[in-house]
Amino acid sequence: MSIQTINSRNGFYGIWPAMLTPLDASLNIDHAKFAAHAKSLMEAGCGGVTIFGTTGEGPSFSLSERKEALTQMIANGVPAERIMVSTSCAALVETTELTQHAVDLGVHGCLVLPPFFFKGVSDEGVINGYAQVIEGVNRQNWRLYLYHIPQVIGVPLSHAVISELIRRYPHIIVGIKDSGCDQAHSVALAKAFMPPLTVYVGFEPDLTTLGPLGSTGAISGLANFMPRVVHRMVLASTAESTPKDAQRIQAILELLKPHSLMPALKGVMATLTQDLSWLRVRAPLVAMSPESYAKFAKEVDAFKVDAHHE
Repeated sequence: MSIQTINSRNGFYGIWPAMLTPLDASLNIDHAKFAAHAKSLMEAGCGGVTIFGTTGEGPSFSLSERKEALTQMIANGVPAERIMVSTSCAALVETTELTQHAVDLGVHGCLVLPPFFFKGVSDEGVINGYAQVIEGVNRQNWRLYLYHIPQVIGVPLSHAVISELIRRYPHIIVGIKDSGCDQAHSVALAKAFMPPLTVYVGFEPDLTTLGPLGSTGAISGLANFMPRVVHRMVLASTAESTPKDAQRIQAILELLKPHSLMPALKGVMATLTQDLSWLRVRAPLVAMSPESYAKFAKEVDAFKVDAHHE
């Protein structure tokens, strides 16, 4: 199946994997491997790639590391317009600087969390945080994707916040990544805001529900090694193969469930590539132990993930 790569002004199209971030022996970003992984995903038909989100351990890297990684990725041959960058930092001045850097390099768009260090802030506070970033970036015609993942950061995006941001910045806010893993919430977002926004879910089992409502793609962790399956789930949800795809997705999630998610996703990559360097993670995450990985790798082998055809 050919996977479309065209994106529109009002959001992206296709699968833009939430990339895992490869590390060298000193736990620094392996820039060559990072770009090679991005290019392999686009060769598999992905519309683009997303870097430094939750799956990519984004908040574990410094401002300078994240800027350098994006610069190196583009220098290593990944088209800037096919890169989405999660630019969220605890300090809004750093979010602004990182976003401005990405926009100036010509990326497709930036994925931005609400201000997340303080909990229990008002809608006004969340709106003010986004306003500070948008007005601080001070660029025209760039794309901002709102990022909802309250179970991780403790700060939700309310409908009132989204409505006000659309009212103030209709040409900047183009989409919502809903990683709340709550299908009813995702459906409510879609019914409230599509169009003009596009809602993209991060929880793969919900893709077949959001696709028929108008969602045009996904930012998915499983797409690091199953991009074609993820593509069909959202953009070919009525195809005969979709029930089988849904079963595959559920089965791999069950395989991952007993483990910390990001180390386990890296464990899948290590098994598929036979490259144990993929196991490395930044603190506070903890890499799989040799014993745990040996058992897990056997399970992945038995599952028979086929990164070249899935």
